[in-house]
Amino acid sequence: MNTEKKKVGAGVGVMLFREGKVLLGRRHADPGKADSELHGEGAWTMPGGKMEFGESFEDGARREVLEETGLQLDEIKIICVNNDKNEYAHFVTIGLLAEKFSGEPKVMEPDEIVEWRWFSLDNLPTPIYFPSAKIVENYRKKLFYIPQ
Repeated sequence: MNTEKKKVGAGVGVMLFREGKVLLGRRHADPGKADSELHGEGAWTMPGGKMEFGESFEDGARREVLEETGLQLDEIKIICVNNDKNEYAHFVTIGLLAEKFSGEPKVMEPDEIVEWRWFSLDNLPTPIYFPSAKIVENYRKKLFYIPQ
C-alpha cells in the first residue's frame, strides 16, 4: 500500500483573447513530453502551469505565457478559481484573462506544445484539456467558481 501523502498543487491557466478568439496549444501526444501531472497529452490547452514558491498569480501567468508562447502580457486579470482533479493529481487552478499583450505566439517548448492556434469560442477543438475547458465555461457563464 502506498502511504505517500499526496498534496494539492496550485497552477495558472491563461485565456489569451484576441478578436473573439482564444489561443490554444496542442500538447505533445507522448505523455512523457506533454509534462502534466493531470495528463492531457494530445489535448488542446491554454498556456499555463504550476506556480513557483513566492509567486503572485499574475507573475506566474506572465512567466508561463512568456516561457510557452513568447508573448508579453500587458494586462491580466483573475477571472476564476477551479478545483481540478482526476485519478492522477489535484490542482487549484487560477484562471486569468489577458486581452492586451504583445507579440505573436511561437512554439517555445516544442517537446511539450507542438503548435499554437487561435480558435473561436464557438468552434473550439477537441479534445480540450479539462482545466482549460473549465476556464472557458467560467468565462462564458460569467462565474468565478462553478461547483462540481
